[in-house]
Amino acid sequence: MVGTMRLPGPRGPLSAALRDDLLAGSVSPATVDLARAAAAGSADPLHDDDLQLALALCYELHYRGFDGVDDTLEWDPDLLTLRAHLERRHLAALCELTGPVAVSGEPVDRQLTALIAADDGPSLSSFMAKRGTAEQWREYLTLRSVYHLKEADPHTFAIPRLSGRAKAAMVEIQADEYGGGAPGRMHSELFAGMMRDLGLDAGYGALWDDAPAVAFTSVNTMSLFGLHRRWRAAALGHLACVEMTSSEPSRRYSAGLRRLGHDATTTVFYDEHVEADAVHEQIASVDMCGSLVAEDPSLAGDVLFGAACSLALDGLAARHLLGAWESGRSALRGEDALVA
Repeated sequence: MVGTMRLPGPRGPLSAALRDDLLAGSVSPATVDLARAAAAGSADPLHDDDLQLALALCYELHYRGFDGVDDTLEWDPDLLTLRAHLERRHLAALCELTGPVAVSGEPVDRQLTALIAADDGPSLSSFMAKRGTAEQWREYLTLRSVYHLKEADPHTFAIPRLSGRAKAAMVEIQADEYGGGAPGRMHSELFAGMMRDLGLDAGYGALWDDAPAVAFTSVNTMSLFGLHRRWRAAALGHLACVEMTSSEPSRRYSAGLRRLGHDATTTVFYDEHVEADAVHEQIASVDMCGSLVAEDPSLAGDVLFGAACSLALDGLAARHLLGAWESGRSALRGEDALVA
């Protein structure tokens, strides 16, 4: 079967073995054992290039697939066993990253607001607004392209797992993400247009080889939450946090692009988020998450965990980018990485 993106190059023994297995049409017991060992032995799984790429390869079969890889592998039992080893280590690392997330008796929308207010992660949007160079912008968009070229898809997996007001609210949000029925207004398409304006290849998955591990860590977390009914509340909390925190940063990102001479044809992706997410904030926190927790109060902790993951992973990506740039290095990987 022909997919819509080529398989990226390997980043270590696990992703190399899995890549070979996918092309061969079956997952070998040796590769499953390798995944178990890699997961157990990874000291820093959220920054582990080999582990995160391997997990992304597993998840991508639920999205568009790969050129030369049979679609029937999507639900292959051996592949799912391999994926489970990686997911358990990834999830444990997320819990270590966020620490315990306190739950109170307050309405969950207020708890989400308080969680966001307490976040002290670095502001990447402020840096990009005031100081980001054209080269740094291209690196930033390369990293973000791993998600934004499939924007909304990971969260959308959660819709069939919901009911009532929470489901209707999520559909309302996601409909806007998909352009309200206009293909050219889909947020993924707007992001692709911005990439082209900055001289990047906007093909789906085209820049995976250059993207650092933290780019996959973020999307893998969304995929994990969306694909597991057990984590449906975390998917909603993650989405709510994205909607509640993106309006002002989007305004700053738009300002940064205008500072470099770009006009509304390029900044439309961020301009759209300034307007849409200001509206989505209440829908996401009150109608979506609030209704879910009202129906099942035991899910409040998962909602807050999903939001905490969103904040923590944004901080992880920001520190990766800013740390590289401050030391004069590229934040990307591979020979074609741009030097800031």
